Formats: sequence, structure tokens, C-alpha cells
Amino acid sequence: MQNPPVTDSSDSSQYRGPSPADDPMLAARLAVPALPKILIRRPALLERLTAGLQDPLTLLTLVNGPAGAGKTVLVTHWLSESRAPGPVVWLTLEPGDAPGAFWAYVIEGLHRSGVRLPARVGRPARAEGVDRSLLVHLAEALAASPEPVVLVLDRLDAVPSQETAEGLDFVLRHACGGLRLVLTSRTEPMLPLHLYRASGAITEIRNADLRFTGEESALLLKEHGLEVSEEGIGLLAARTDGWAAGLRLVALAMQQSADPETFARQFATDRTTIADYLITEVLDAQPLPLQELLLRASIADRIHPDLADVLTGRQDADWALADLAHANAFLERLDGSDWYRLHPLFAEVLHAHLRHRRPGLEPELRARAARWFAEAGRLTDAVAQAAEAGDWRFAAGHLVDDLAIGRLFTGLDTEQLRRTFSAMPEDLDGPAPALVRAAGRLADHDLDGCAADLRLADEHLEPAGPALRLCRAFVGMLAAGLAGDPEEAGREAGEADRLLPDVPQRRLDEHPEIPAMLMTGLGAAELGAGRLDDAERRLLAAVEACGQPGLECPLTDALGSLAMVELLQGRLRRAEQHARWSLTAAERSALPPERRSGLGHLVLAGVATEHDDLETARAELTLATAAAGTFPQPVAAVESAVIGARLATAAGDREGALALLGKAGSTSARCLPDWAADELAIAGSAVHLAHGDAAAALDVLDLGASDRPEHTVATARALVAGGQPERALDMLAGLPADDPASAGAEASEAWRVRACLLRAEAVAGSGDPDEACRLLREALVLARPEELRRVFTESGPWLREVVRREPQLARAHSWLPGAGKRTGAHEQLPLLVEALSERESEVLREAAQMLTTEEIAANLYLSANTVKTHLKSIYRKLSVTRRSEAVRRARDLGMM
Repeated sequence: MQNPPVTDSSDSSQYRGPSPADDPMLAARLAVPALPKILIRRPALLERLTAGLQDPLTLLTLVNGPAGAGKTVLVTHWLSESRAPGPVVWLTLEPGDAPGAFWAYVIEGLHRSGVRLPARVGRPARAEGVDRSLLVHLAEALAASPEPVVLVLDRLDAVPSQETAEGLDFVLRHACGGLRLVLTSRTEPMLPLHLYRASGAITEIRNADLRFTGEESALLLKEHGLEVSEEGIGLLAARTDGWAAGLRLVALAMQQSADPETFARQFATDRTTIADYLITEVLDAQPLPLQELLLRASIADRIHPDLADVLTGRQDADWALADLAHANAFLERLDGSDWYRLHPLFAEVLHAHLRHRRPGLEPELRARAARWFAEAGRLTDAVAQAAEAGDWRFAAGHLVDDLAIGRLFTGLDTEQLRRTFSAMPEDLDGPAPALVRAAGRLADHDLDGCAADLRLADEHLEPAGPALRLCRAFVGMLAAGLAGDPEEAGREAGEADRLLPDVPQRRLDEHPEIPAMLMTGLGAAELGAGRLDDAERRLLAAVEACGQPGLECPLTDALGSLAMVELLQGRLRRAEQHARWSLTAAERSALPPERRSGLGHLVLAGVATEHDDLETARAELTLATAAAGTFPQPVAAVESAVIGARLATAAGDREGALALLGKAGSTSARCLPDWAADELAIAGSAVHLAHGDAAAALDVLDLGASDRPEHTVATARALVAGGQPERALDMLAGLPADDPASAGAEASEAWRVRACLLRAEAVAGSGDPDEACRLLREALVLARPEELRRVFTESGPWLREVVRREPQLARAHSWLPGAGKRTGAHEQLPLLVEALSERESEVLREAAQMLTTEEIAANLYLSANTVKTHLKSIYRKLSVTRRSEAVRRARDLGMM
């Protein structure tokens, strides 16, 4: 069946999923299984599937029954007759599929089936869950499909996850008919089936429907070349209760029997379990060498010929496995690979029989398998087999030697690895186990436990190889960063960076998260120490290193830290750009809120504050605070307090502003660098000045000595406010020259604007209006590239008097809100007004069309009360009392 692609007119970018080379199971799990050679057509069931999937009201088709009931064969048979209404995606689920891995497979399946998804859908970045935005974008894309997409989830019962079920329900209900879901399951799915039944949106095929009738059982035996009496068929059908797999198993065994009729009677009366049958009639029917191969292969979920050779000591497992698969000995070859998989029921019986027939052999076999998987680059399988064997030293040592320690923090197999190592004995000594325990505890935010295990690892670190020492420094860097100690994080990151050339490049290529997270950590440490130029260089390199798929988490962190560097340097345009890229990367990779540092939103709050868009600043600061987590970085804590204090001051809340600054100073005091402490002092001084307390402003600044230009400017500002303009001018005269290089790359250009305004204020007060105008003009020129508006709003009433005498200054700088127009002969517009938010601008544009409040609400999908609230805010910002005045003033100000 030809599956036409689903197009997306708004975004032609396509999803790029994981490479099939990453997992030999990928192609098999997304492939429609092959039909058995002997197939019994069941037209009534096929017609029910067709009717359900062709009905536009039917969203869900459930095929439910016990193992071996023929669920998968039925749906596969239906698909083979090209009855699907649109593109088909098949996914075979497996035990342990976490929500993130599940949705990664679904999205990859859509891509392989020709379904084009917009880039905003993204893909999961972690195994344990997905962000709701991914599901929203996926449902939106499916709703836009010109024809419904059929998603078949085979063995849904293998994934008993409430989160996965809720996500499926959400996407199915919001895809607007663009998704038809077919489920095969042994158990009741965790979906609200009663709601689907009530709305007639479900087709159900249950175990009673799947049971073979007497006629079908007879046809099955006949297709196997067996002649059995009607009584014998009746006995088999009654004993198996129409169980399809049981009938097929019996038919295969009867082919080997000299008297099929007698076998049918004996099976019906003497055999108590299918396990007896499988052992006696299937396993024992194989030559002893093949019996041994099957028994030993049962320890692995999948088997490769080379692994089978290792487990058995033979050298012809390739031929032997192919022969067993060809003989239908309940072993199947996975499509497109050299791997095989035992029938699950047969594997379970074999595994139990291995323990009974060869007691004590299983741990040895698992240890062999662990080493083979390790050499084959199958990390997760190697660790799981070593853990089952009780060989924890090998499991931990391999994770460290392979430089895979970062997989405990990020990746689709993170949940499985954490679950495996959670069973490692607490008293297991040695540097690798201690280091793995430390990483696990760090992932759970147990900083004290992590520190204790790191000390244990350090006791044996001296003779260790570079891989272990690199992993030790890597975990130490993450722990120091989480604890808010940039200096220690920098030392650990530097040590790790020094060790990188000593480990095989192949390992680094296999685990790009290590160098990417190290560079991000180094950059964050430089940022925390206030070395902004070094931080920028490190973080730019980190962003470049995060270009590969799967590195969205460190990419988000690197972009957020880079944006913070640029905010502190006063480069607002670049800061805003990188902050938005950081948030976009987090959204596309569906990072959960607890994994986001909040730096992106914090930087946007800082940019909005400098642009004098205080409403946006407050909204972004709220988002940043919510995402900061339990252990905010000192830089984030300080900048959050500084921005919050400026916003509180603008609202007249002096006590609230000072409380924010005091809390940040006390919380981060242990590891607060000098520059950050100075930022808090400068912000505190500004709070006091806004309330006319110049003495308190100077006292705050005098508590800490600093040679930063920002500190000098803040002190001069307090002196001017305290009536000492001459002292202020003397201090400002000692600032670096106008060449930015002379101030050093660590300083923000914003201080130059403030310094010019202070000089203008000082000379204006001494009776030199011409010099004041010249300095104001210089400040406006400096502020224009980054549109630094707030600094003018905070400058005080003297500025309005200067502009009153020189109105052309404001007219020449229309980027300032409220700049330079008159509404009448005697009415002077304010030089600056608070910027309207995007939503307020929309409301004002609607109001300009003479629409009523209710009409505006309907057009913008808002409530009438919300529209009224926005109008009140507009009136306040524009200093008007009526709607018509607001429209006229906004036009005069160039805001419409």
C-alpha cells in the first residue's frame, strides 16, 4: 500500500529521528510482522476492523485477548489486504518502554511512514516522560493531515504506564480525526474506554471473538496436513478453549507424532500446561547441541550468532540459529538484522528449565553475555546482564570505562540505567561503584550522599586510569554547579578538560554529552566567577559542540548561560536571541520544567526591564522563578533578585525590593563572588535612591569596596542625589575612556549611559543647560543600539526639564516611548511612558476600530472582564481616562 505523505503548510521542516544503527531492534519494532506460512482467514473479524477504521467517528480500535490469542496476526492480516484509510505506522512495544522512549518510537515511525511533521514537534530528550507541548504539537500536526494516520500499537500491555496512556488519550482526542489508533493488548488499557463507548468512538474485538471455532480449528489442522476426527478436534478445541497459539503449537507437535489422533486425545486429557508440551515436544525434539543452544540463549531478550557462540562455545551458531528459525522452532529472525528473538512464551519456559537442568550456570552465562555486549557497544544490555549476574564491579566499571557516566543524567536509556544501578549493594567498595552511586544520588539531588560517595571514590583515585578520573571530575563539576559553587565547579571542569586528551577519541565520539556538558559547565563556572569574556568563549564552543541530536539538554543550558553573559554585558539583542533559542530547544526536546534552569526566562525578564516593558518583565520573571528548581545557580539567584527589586521599586514596594536582595545575599553568601555581591549592593542603593534616601544608598555601597565602573557610577548617582554633584563629577572623571576596550570585556556598556546621564544631571543643576543637553544627547546615542529605555525612566524629574527646553532631542529618538510630540498648544506629552504589552497593543488596535468591549473580547478570544482590565492598564500607562483619548495619544506617540 502506498502511503502518501502528510504535508504541513506552515513548516516544511521535517523531524530527524534516531538512526536505525543506534538500535538493531528499531527496524523490527517499526515493521509490520510477517504473516505465518499457514494462515486461517477470518472474514468476520477482518470486516469488523475495516468497518471500524473506515468510520470517521471511530477513533479507537481495541483487539484484546490473552497471549497467543491471534491479536497481532489478525491486525497484520487486515493490513496485508490494504484496507487502511491512510498511512500506517506499526510499533511493537516491549517491557520497559518508558514514556520518552515510547514517543520517540512513535515519532520515528511517523517519519518512516512518510508522515511529515513540523520541526516544532521535536522529540523526547529523556526516557521518563515528555513535555505536554510535544503532545500538543503532535496532535496539531495530525489534525492537519489530509487523511487519517493509522497507528498500530502491538502489545500495549508491555507498557503499563499511566503517563503513556494519558498521552495517547490526549493526542487521540485532540487530533480531530487525523489519528486512528489500533491497540492489541493482553490487559485492559489504561484509557477511559467508557467515554469512547459513550460517544460510539470505539470498535472492540475481545477474547470471545478471537477464540477459534471448531470449524476454524479443523481448518488449521488440515492446513498442517493433519487428519483428525471430529471428536479429536472437539477435544483439542475444548482443552485449548480456542486459544490460537495453543492450537498452532499442538498442530506442530502432532506433525512429529506417529499417531496424530492419539496425540490429540492424550494432549487433551493428560497435558496440564503448555510448558510441558513445549519442553517435551519442542525442546526435547531438537538434537542435544541445539537444545543446549536454546537453553543458553534464553538469558537474553535478543540473540546474535556471535553471542550464541560465546554462550555455547560453538562456532556455527549462525547456521544453527538460521536452521531453527527456518524450522519454526519458535525462534524468529528480526527483519533487516542478524539478530534473533525467541518466542516470549518459549523463552520463559526455556529460562525456567535452564535453572532446573543447569543450576548455577545462569550467572556464568550472564557474565559472558555482559562482556560480549560490552565489546559490541551495547551498553545498556551489558550493564543489565552484569547486574543479573551479580557482577556489579563489572557493571559499574564498564559504565565508567566507557565514559557513559553522563547517561545517568540524560538520554532515552537513563531511566533503565538508574533502575538497574539502584539495586547495586550500598557496601560495594571500589572507585567505580562509589562514583556510579555518587552520580545516581546527584541525579536524585542528594548532594550530601553524592559528596560522601565522591570521598570514597577519591580514596582509590590516585592509581586510577584517565577514564575514571575524568568521570570523577565530571560528576564533581555537576555536583558543584548544583550546589552553587562556581569556583569548585570551575576547578573540577578544568581537571576534566585537562584529562580529555588522555582518553580514546572513539569513546568521546560515542558519548558527545561528556565534552558538551563539560564545556557548558566550564562556561557556567566562568560566568559565576564574573569572567564574562572567558565565559562567552567557552559557551560559544559548547553551543557548537551540542549540534548533534540527543544533546538538547546541554544545548539549552549553554544557550541560557550565553544569554546571561550577554545580558550582563549590555548586549540585549543577542541576549534575547539566545534566550529564545534556549527556550525553543527546551520545548522541541520536551524537557520537563524541573530540568530547565530558568535562565532563558530570566534573561528575557532582564531584557524587558531594560526596555521598560515591565509587564513582560514580571511575567518572564515568574516563569524563571518557577523553573529555577531547588538549587538555583548563584548568578540566577542574584540576577533574579536584582530584576525583581527593580520591578518592585517601580511599583513603589521598597520593603519588598530590599527583602528580595537580602534573601539573595544571605542564601548565596557562602559562594557569592565579589562581582555578584556588588550587583546586589548597587541594586540596593537604587532602591534607597528611588525613595529619596541618599544616605542609605551610600551606606550600602560603602559596605563593599569595588573598582567596577558600575560601582563607581552607582556611588556617583548617590552623591548627586545627596547634593554633592562636584564629588560625583570627580568620581566620574576617573572612569575609563570612551573606548570600550579600555573598560575591559567584563563591564556592561549600560554604565556609560548612566554615567552620561549623571554628568548631565550634575551640570544641569549647576546652571549649564547647554552642556546638559550635549551629555543627554550623548547618552541617547549610546542607548539607542540596544534601546536602553528604563535608565531614562529612572533618571528623575530633571530630565523632563531638559527635554522641555530641547524637544527635538525626544523627537530624534522615537524608540523612546512617548518621545517628542505635542497634542495641543499647551499639552506636553510625557517624555517616556511605560510600554504596552503585546496583548494591550492588540486590545488598543481593536478599540481604534470603534468596537464594543464584548466585540473586542470575541475577536481576541478573551472574556469581557479581561478586556476591561487591559483597557484600565492602557489608560494608566498613557495617562488618559477614556478610550478615544488612548487611541489618539497612542497615535501621537507612534505606538499604532
